Amino acid sequence: MRAEPLAPPRPVAERGAAHGYWTRLLPLLAALACLTRVPSFVRPLWNPDEGYLAVQARMLAHGGALYETVVDRKPPLVPWLYEGAFALAGSESLAPVRVLAVLAQLLTAVALASLARRRWGDRAGRTAGVLYLLVSVGLHPEDAQAAGFEVFMLPCTAAAMWCADRRRWGWAGTAVAGAFLAKQTGAAVLLPVLWLYVRNGGAAKGGLLRLAAGAVLPVLGAALATDPAGFVFWTVTGSAAYASFTGSELHVLSRGLANAALLAVGCAGLLPPVVRALRVVRAGAAELWLWPAASAGAVLAGFHFFGHYYLQLLPPLALLATAALHVLPRERLVTAVVTSALCCGLFLAWGLFAPRPELAHVQRLAQATARRTEPGDRVLVWGMHPETYWLADRAPASRYLTAGLLTNYSGGRNGPQVGEKYGVEGAWPAFRAELAAHAPALIVDDSRGKPYAPERVPSLRKILVAGYEEVGEVDGAVLYARVGKGAGKP
Repeated sequence: MRAEPLAPPRPVAERGAAHGYWTRLLPLLAALACLTRVPSFVRPLWNPDEGYLAVQARMLAHGGALYETVVDRKPPLVPWLYEGAFALAGSESLAPVRVLAVLAQLLTAVALASLARRRWGDRAGRTAGVLYLLVSVGLHPEDAQAAGFEVFMLPCTAAAMWCADRRRWGWAGTAVAGAFLAKQTGAAVLLPVLWLYVRNGGAAKGGLLRLAAGAVLPVLGAALATDPAGFVFWTVTGSAAYASFTGSELHVLSRGLANAALLAVGCAGLLPPVVRALRVVRAGAAELWLWPAASAGAVLAGFHFFGHYYLQLLPPLALLATAALHVLPRERLVTAVVTSALCCGLFLAWGLFAPRPELAHVQRLAQATARRTEPGDRVLVWGMHPETYWLADRAPASRYLTAGLLTNYSGGRNGPQVGEKYGVEGAWPAFRAELAAHAPALIVDDSRGKPYAPERVPSLRKILVAGYEEVGEVDGAVLYARVGKGAGKP
């Protein structure tokens, strides 16, 4: 049987039977969203991004100012979400934001289902929603199950395409802004949105103006609500060194290939129809290819290739596979769903039963930190695990929650551009001033032989020699108490 080309969208009626359609589909998608996120609730946290966000939220709740006394290379939306969730449900657990992550995945699936249904009918809508949720966990569990930046970015990218498909240009721009404010690479969805504008709404009076206003005004509002100069620096201009991978090419390449291989396993049910679509695509479906292409460019940006970066590819891949399955024989659809379900089960089992040695280390380190300090003490954790502050319930002594911001050690890179002089511009004067004003009761050296160890960072070594003494060790991490403060509890 010869497959038909991928045709331009032919809107279908969404009234009449729509109520019954969504009444049946929404409970299915909600149950599937909950099922695929079960592993996220079985451990206190999944990766350092969650720990960073949790610490930021606590700092903001205690009067911190984003991009001034609370800093990160990310836009403000997700820190604000964490802060709001903690304000409503307490900050002792990440369960509230995990619930929000389930909702984010459900909203993404619903938007994709609505997009596909409008274009290709009821069955395509069910296919898109179900396939997306099945493949949404198809990466390392630390990437797929965490309530991180990408999870909250995806509903905005899907909403941008949904609005553009309906020529609602102002709302499409707002959704693009939401994606950017969750993570900068979310703005990549603007490319297929603009294509849809040119193809469907280029002649609409004021359409482009509404799109631009929708995209710009929320970002401008976020900048004004924080510190405008700090917003621009931390989200756009201050990450040049972070984006370089000089000296770590092999490390970066191996990680990128490994995560691409995991993605291929998770999407084993989607890739055959997508490959098939490559042979039948025709004009009129360019946005189906522009969206994954723009998302792939976003994954490449910065040359870090963390697994959670690849999550941005999943919504457009699910929609593209749905388009291909719509013109392929029905048995191909059954094969795609069954294969995706089996792969989903494999990744869920991995998430539920795989050991967590690094989490165990951080938990032991946090317990030792809490034992040797008082609740009101400030501490400095010199490492890449900001979650230690959150688990120990101790306030950080500095706005710089990881050694990466001060040494450019990012993503495990071990190249030559790691050290004090490669830190974020202006970071070291601010860091030294913070430690001089509020000397931490305990400094935890969690470098464990990494290139940012204190012996390679003169300013930190000077601080340790001048005012601290070694009081303990946890799995290779060394604890230093302030001289005169006492060694704390054993």
